[in-house]
Amino acid sequence: MAQDKIAKARLIELDESLKNEASGGKSVTVQFNPDSLKLAFANQIQNSNPSSSGSGSGGSGGGDQASGTSGRQFVGAGTTKLTVQLWFDAATAPDGQVDDVRRLTQQVIYFITPKKSQQDASRFVPPGVRFSWGSFLFDGLIDSIEESIEYFSPDGKPLRASVSLGMSQQTILVANFDSAARPPGTSRGPGASPLTVAAGGSTLQGLAASAGGDWQRIAAANGIDNPRQLQAGQLIDLNARLPRSLF
Repeated sequence: MAQDKIAKARLIELDESLKNEASGGKSVTVQFNPDSLKLAFANQIQNSNPSSSGSGSGGSGGGDQASGTSGRQFVGAGTTKLTVQLWFDAATAPDGQVDDVRRLTQQVIYFITPKKSQQDASRFVPPGVRFSWGSFLFDGLIDSIEESIEYFSPDGKPLRASVSLGMSQQTILVANFDSAARPPGTSRGPGASPLTVAAGGSTLQGLAASAGGDWQRIAAANGIDNPRQLQAGQLIDLNARLPRSLF
């Protein structure tokens, strides 16, 4: 795959609802895709019977263990944290030679810099951020940024840096595998498409017509030789349609 075909991760500014892209907001495409993403999930739980803590028989705290989950109370909606490391190199900047790598990293630091709230002019809030990389989406706020200068020029200008980015959202992240989460032109992965069960006496032409599809393309994608004689119970992916260029 050519380098220019590889999906690049992006940081996209969100509005204060953390749901929609901000009108006229900032968008930054990373220079190098990260090697990995780290997700941490947590629930906010407290003991619903504090007096029993550490006061069990013999001071062993066995009462809490015996009660199991009954002695605990879920008091929060849960959180998800994303940690990612990004690299920047002034010498390979896409817009030509950059004399200081901080000209690139400051675009990321923008997302942790508070600005005046549009809902309350007396408050300052950091921008909402969407980390988008192909079908992976994470919406939230940046909690921390740690920038490390890795290389200097002979005259002392920073040329290479790594940025460790920490983001959080006040919910448990749920992965989205449907077509809305895929970038345009990306095919579904195995098992991601719902299958239709053919009834006795049904034809592919009839099933395709009900789904608004081209039966010839669906037949080729599913490996069906005789579209007029489907077996009862046969599973068919009506969304699997080969490009017309193959016909």
